[in-house]
Amino acid sequence: MRVLVVEDHQTLNRLIATGLRREAMAVDTALDGRDALERMAVTRYDVVVLDRDLPEVHGDEVCRRIVSGGAGERVLMLTAAGTVRDRVEGLGLGADDYLPKPFDLAELVARVRALGRRAAPALPPVLDNGDLSLDPNRRVAFRAGRRLELSPKEFAVLEHLLSAGGRAVPAEELLERVWDEAADPFTTTVKTTIGRLRGKLGDPPAIHTVREGGYRIDSP
Repeated sequence: MRVLVVEDHQTLNRLIATGLRREAMAVDTALDGRDALERMAVTRYDVVVLDRDLPEVHGDEVCRRIVSGGAGERVLMLTAAGTVRDRVEGLGLGADDYLPKPFDLAELVARVRALGRRAAPALPPVLDNGDLSLDPNRRVAFRAGRRLELSPKEFAVLEHLLSAGGRAVPAEELLERVWDEAADPFTTTVKTTIGRLRGKLGDPPAIHTVREGGYRIDSP
């Protein structure tokens, strides 16, 4: 899942981004509305966590442009004003969900994950492929009944490959959907992560390299 966090309070921005990254999400950040719009012009996001009171371009206007753009990003609006009227106004702008400050980070993560499921094509609650099983909600994966100890990036790569349903996934797509803007497009990060993941999955090999096509987990 690719998420954009738009929050002008730097400490809170960093806190939200860190919490989402720990859940294997690829997260970019912006400190004002203008920067957010520029990032959305070049990157497709599944979810935008949007503070309502932003400098440069107000959060309300950012939300309007997201909705009018029709790209399908889901918006979780944040605001220090938590009255019913404020919530109704935020939802009326086209936000998909609304969370007043202060909030519990675990609740924000759960809401972002729920919005991400709405943004993506419908998938089963548990992804199965042969003896491989992955539960995105519980954040657990198994092979032949053995629980896999995966890092957040390894988990996210495995989830993306399983979600592809046998399609070859290019390394560029993995870099875009699993990593964030800080990732070097010329890095060997994807290859290295795939190598570690293969080692943890064991034999027989589950992830196959497709020449000039990327990586694939074959359908059973």
